Amino acid sequence: MLPLIGIAVVVIGFMARLNPLLVVTVAALVTGLAGGMGPVEVIETFGKAFKENRYVSVVWVVLPVIGLLERAGLQERAKSLIGQVKAATVGRLLLLYFILRQATAALGLTSLGGHAQMVRPLIAPMAEAAAETHHGPLPDGMRQTIRAHAAAADNVALFFGEDIFIAIASILLIKGFLEQNGIIVEPLQLSVCAIPTAIVALLVHGTRLMLLDRRLARTLAEARP
Repeated sequence: MLPLIGIAVVVIGFMARLNPLLVVTVAALVTGLAGGMGPVEVIETFGKAFKENRYVSVVWVVLPVIGLLERAGLQERAKSLIGQVKAATVGRLLLLYFILRQATAALGLTSLGGHAQMVRPLIAPMAEAAAETHHGPLPDGMRQTIRAHAAAADNVALFFGEDIFIAIASILLIKGFLEQNGIIVEPLQLSVCAIPTAIVALLVHGTRLMLLDRRLARTLAEARP
């Protein structure tokens, strides 16, 4: 039971609002030491894991590129473009992104979207511009609401879309777990079973996004004198 001390470290660290990266690192060290590993062995394990999964760090190369694009006016260009489309609303725009995100995730192209790559520099500013086109200047609280819905659209679409792809890690994890418990299934069977769930997610979240336009209009109308 001693290795479970690492969980307590994580809980205490997050409750104290400490740096998450530091908290997780300390928790891993504590878990290793409590499990009978020496300090050098724990560090070696860290190094081995980083070496074997170093491709994960490639994602961080994208962040400086996004920063440079934003500095060059990427968000302003996106706002200007969507502001010229009178038919675009927050709900319609986010629903379109939801469909594209879910469809590409179902094909295994999970890296085509994301908060850093798409939501912050493009989707959220475009949604704000669509709201400004129809409702005028937005209060800060409404901007935060639109940004939250943009992030949620990405999360939900990816979560329910990626399980349709036969070679995604979650499908392989489910397959392995079921086989350990004597249930033999093929990855294709799991992928097919994920399709109805993805469709329901699209219908439910799509309805929420279409109702978002009405809620924004009502809230802004009530807020104005």
